[in-house]
Amino acid sequence: MSLAQALGYKESDRLLLVNADDYGLNHSVNIAAQALLESGDISSATLMTPCAWAREAALWSAERPNLDVGIHFTFTSEWGPYKWGPVTTNADVSSLVTKEGYFHADSKSFEEHADGEQVKIELINQVERAIALGMQPSHADNHMGSLYGLQTGKHFMSQVLDVCAAYGLPFRLPRFVTTEPGQVAPPHVEEQARQVAALADSKGVVILDYLVGLPFRLEENETYDGFKSSMKALLSGLQPGVTELIIHPSVANEELNVFHLEPAKRVMEYDIFRDEEIKRHLKDEGVIMIRWSDLRKLQQERAGQGQ
Repeated sequence: MSLAQALGYKESDRLLLVNADDYGLNHSVNIAAQALLESGDISSATLMTPCAWAREAALWSAERPNLDVGIHFTFTSEWGPYKWGPVTTNADVSSLVTKEGYFHADSKSFEEHADGEQVKIELINQVERAIALGMQPSHADNHMGSLYGLQTGKHFMSQVLDVCAAYGLPFRLPRFVTTEPGQVAPPHVEEQARQVAALADSKGVVILDYLVGLPFRLEENETYDGFKSSMKALLSGLQPGVTELIIHPSVANEELNVFHLEPAKRVMEYDIFRDEEIKRHLKDEGVIMIRWSDLRKLQQERAGQGQ
């Protein structure tokens, strides 16, 4: 049985999750993510618990358990002026940080230095931090793809899937890696994706069929209209099954501009699913928007955990 059928849809249906990554990064991102969640224009957001504005985001989400917010497992800190580090205070996680005490700036450095047991401790504590703030996480995913081993081949998916199984959380992992436009996972990881998908199945963790997105950086001479055309093409090309589309929305203000290298693209990503033309296009294409809580319910039912 396909994932779509397990969720109560036809195998031929195209089901879409739209997730706002980087929730909690700063106040500008929180404003955008919260507006999109409340309007129903996106399916979910995922919280960066180590970041300075995570508490505001988590407390807001705790008051709205009907809106899907998951955990954006964070192990990198990529901006020069604005840094963050582990939430763990009760164990040694020194392999996860630089000499300054912050996470490494890129996935390659993280993969080269990180100890698997320390990664698992931090994974658990990031979930526990959100729960302590009153959240009921709907799912989990990963900031900058640091846990997938895309840079060196050293991945941490066993630890991730153990934690997701323990907390009843589905995880952002594409079962199928293709060469179609918009695929986030590079084609060279197809075999690894197949192996990790089998591992997820063995641990009872529900994963995606496909994972897509448009370039996170502003393309040369890119305009909003051009971005919208690209998004429409991406939506038209969705495959049958369950696909997640990643965006990173934010409102425009000085707070975003002071550290972020791509503020214009972040604002485009805030506007795109509020755009009536995109809403009509989704309807015309017959794409069905679903929620991560649908996948969480399926996972928990399969595990006999209830809701």
